[in-house]
Amino acid sequence: MQDIIYIKKMKFMKLGSKPDQFQNDGDNIRYVATELATDLIINVGDVKFYLHKFPLLSKSSHLQKLVGNANEENDEIRIDDIPGGPTALEICAKFCYGMVATLNAYNVVAARCAAEYLEMHEAVEKGNLIYKIDVFLTSSIFRSWKDSIILLQITRSHLPWSEELKIVSHCLDSIASKASIEPSRVDWSYTYNRKKLMSGNEQDPLWNGVRQQQTVPKDWWVEELCELQIDLYKRVISTIRAKGRVSADVIGDSLQAYVSRRLPGFSKGTIRGGDTLKYRYLVETITELLPTEMNSAPCSFLLKLLQASFVLGCGELGRRELMQKIALQLGEATVADFLIRSPNGEMALYNIDIVYDLVEQFVMQEHSDCSLDPKFNDMYPGFPSDAAKENVATFVDSYLAEAARDASLPLSRFLDLAAMVSSFPRQTHDRIYRAIDMFLKEHPEISKSDKKKMCRLMDCRKLSGEACAHVVQNERLPLRVVMQVLFFEHSRAAGGGSDHTMSIKALLPGGSYGSSRSGTTNTDDDWEGEQTSEEIKSLKAELASLRLKNGGGGAEKGGARGAKMVAKMWSNENSGSDTSGSLEESRSTPSRSSRRRPLS
Repeated sequence: MQDIIYIKKMKFMKLGSKPDQFQNDGDNIRYVATELATDLIINVGDVKFYLHKFPLLSKSSHLQKLVGNANEENDEIRIDDIPGGPTALEICAKFCYGMVATLNAYNVVAARCAAEYLEMHEAVEKGNLIYKIDVFLTSSIFRSWKDSIILLQITRSHLPWSEELKIVSHCLDSIASKASIEPSRVDWSYTYNRKKLMSGNEQDPLWNGVRQQQTVPKDWWVEELCELQIDLYKRVISTIRAKGRVSADVIGDSLQAYVSRRLPGFSKGTIRGGDTLKYRYLVETITELLPTEMNSAPCSFLLKLLQASFVLGCGELGRRELMQKIALQLGEATVADFLIRSPNGEMALYNIDIVYDLVEQFVMQEHSDCSLDPKFNDMYPGFPSDAAKENVATFVDSYLAEAARDASLPLSRFLDLAAMVSSFPRQTHDRIYRAIDMFLKEHPEISKSDKKKMCRLMDCRKLSGEACAHVVQNERLPLRVVMQVLFFEHSRAAGGGSDHTMSIKALLPGGSYGSSRSGTTNTDDDWEGEQTSEEIKSLKAELASLRLKNGGGGAEKGGARGAKMVAKMWSNENSGSDTSGSLEESRSTPSRSSRRRPLS
């Protein structure tokens, strides 16, 4: 059974017992204040150490060699390449003299590397410095969470020594093992910065005289690792994942916390200046570390990461992999996440191309070979589900309604994006109608044929009562769309709502125009022609009267009158119109009342 991890206290070790007699003479001279004259000068950079041969040479094999090769008349040597510099040499020298020297997480790496350089092994003297430091590291530093993190940070200043002595690898294993332990075995003894989960009083674990159990969240270690540089952070996360005891969603939380801390402006979706190369490497590394499991990181975080990759010019391969991950989670996307500004120099307000590419990735996943791969199916079972498709369709409709507010949005991009999800299931077509209406409002110059192309995207039979009420007074729409809505409402009222899925033409006298439609969009030959405002008003009045009638007979008579009225309008359309179904329409009289605001 593993010991409980204590997080708060920093470990230290005292070497020697004699008083510290090292003194300074200016900035560049260090000496030992004793009655014995010094007989050895050691130069480390600009600093001179005036020391004694016996205590040092008795514990350092390397110094023995250097002094042996030195000029007998001048026992002065240089060791400019000693790791840790003058500070590390002073610790080693104090140990040789038996003077007090304190080791902790901040200086033990330098002391260990310097001791290795000076060859202070057991073979030279029993209980030498290397042995004592290794015992301290194993018994104290590597058992402490915070000390292990501090030590790992310090190792960067002592490469390649710290790597060759396996100090780095021991730190990585120590941190990863502690992050992988069951949270109940962690002593909650430090301030949790992200979300403190405590019972009772948050400031005092003593509540009503009884000590309360403090709940440790499973991502308790996330914030601490944000202190690491990206290269060390990458190695820690990779080691944690290799142990296989931390869930993918906690790894995702860690990645999100790290990039939010380390990349200025990331949380707000705006990258602010700084070192582009440094930030590019950070984003590419975080992207590489993302778990393969679906929903291991929020879609909003992945989108910000994608946006940052565009801004910083990250590699295409990593960007495509990131887009595939987002596509798998597109069903949880929100419109606010996707309102990404276009790059400088482009006229469009929002970068609709990103949304198009992601929706295309989602659609391709359904039909690509990877969905037939057993590994893919095991990792993403049932993808994409009907619920996911419906969520994506809802998202696209809502996104288009926002993007359509941009007067510079090209019609082709609107149509292309909407068409990709036109076959996806929807409970209502209100959102796509709202998007169409918004586009027509912001693009008044659009041609009548283009209006009809847009209206093919929605099924009038799937509009709510509120949307239908808006349509019949919307002068931006083609008349045929208004007439369809009026007819469907008319047929609902006449038939008690039991048969409102039949096409208008199918119910005309003679039945010469075929049966009910099975598609979800309107065709070119539904409604066209010159309907007068009086005829439209008459049909509206007929519809209103049907809704007020409660008797079946009244509905039958009303239905017959409505059908005759539709037939009259259709005859007006066919007289003088091209039988090929021209996409041009004309109106000789004002068709509707005053302009309505778009459906909100």
